[in-house]
Amino acid sequence: MTSRAGLSLPSGSPMNTMRGQSPGGYRQSMGPYQRPGMLPGARMPMPGMHMGASPMLPGYGGPSQMRPAMNPMMMDPFRKRLLTPPGPPPGLGHRRGFKRRKMADKVLPQRIRELVPESQAYMDLLAFERKLDQTIARKRMEIQEAIKKPLTQKRKLRIYISNTFTPGKPDGEESERVSSWELRVEGKLIEDPSKQKRKFSSFFKSLVIELDKDLYGPDNHLVEWHRMSTTQETDGFQVKRPGDVNVKCTLLLMLDHQPPQYKLDPRLARLLGVHTQTRANIMQALWLYIKTNKLQDSHEKEHINCNRYFRQIFNCMRMRFSDIPMKLASLLQHPDPIIINHTIR
Repeated sequence: MTSRAGLSLPSGSPMNTMRGQSPGGYRQSMGPYQRPGMLPGARMPMPGMHMGASPMLPGYGGPSQMRPAMNPMMMDPFRKRLLTPPGPPPGLGHRRGFKRRKMADKVLPQRIRELVPESQAYMDLLAFERKLDQTIARKRMEIQEAIKKPLTQKRKLRIYISNTFTPGKPDGEESERVSSWELRVEGKLIEDPSKQKRKFSSFFKSLVIELDKDLYGPDNHLVEWHRMSTTQETDGFQVKRPGDVNVKCTLLLMLDHQPPQYKLDPRLARLLGVHTQTRANIMQALWLYIKTNKLQDSHEKEHINCNRYFRQIFNCMRMRFSDIPMKLASLLQHPDPIIINHTIR
């Protein structure tokens, strides 16, 4: 067939098919125009019309992330980033699997140490690192113990000792005819910033007044006060006895230390340089002596090899660390009391 412009068209071309004998034949013989690469039955999108998922055509959000018959190289780069599933950031998996190497992993094999003499400096550095870790751990424990302990403050306790004498009255009642004296023991804190006043008896665990045994006999020359769970605190102590002559007396005041303190055996006190301290401080001084003199067994760390001083004090050649509290109990005594001599005139 020849067109009006003089061009010859093939017999199977669409233009030749469109020119039938009747217009109705064109609609009946030709279906809708189909774009190459489109599925049968698919429709062309209208300008400005949003194409969604239809029963006949799978949506864009399905298993295929691209339009059918679309070249991946022609896709917009921004859309490529949207369609790419998010993955872990680079280096994250390596960071999660990272573990700190143990000390056994850092030690060089013996063969490498023989081949590289300079590796001994590295081994010395590892030994120093172990000592540093032990020191840091011990200091951390000491700091934690110091935080738990209450702050200690030193205050001066002034003690007042006085006595009064009452002569006898011959014309008075029977109790007033005999001369008598009265001894008072009182005290208070000097420069106490706290507003709450503390009772005098709360500073002591016991108080003993020893009078002249020749004047009052062996059964009546001691006046004792000991703290008990039901003791009522008082501001002072009073003692009244008959007599009209000078009396020598001795006051023994036992302080109530919190936490309790103990007096060491003289031999152990000279060895450790500690006279009276708490049990915790005594154990710390004992451990410092053991560490300084290297008495801890190098192979069996829980044992102590006693030197000649320890052998004299603890009566053994070797002992375990767990045995120290039991052996130390027999070497601890109550601290010395405060002794005050006074003459009642």
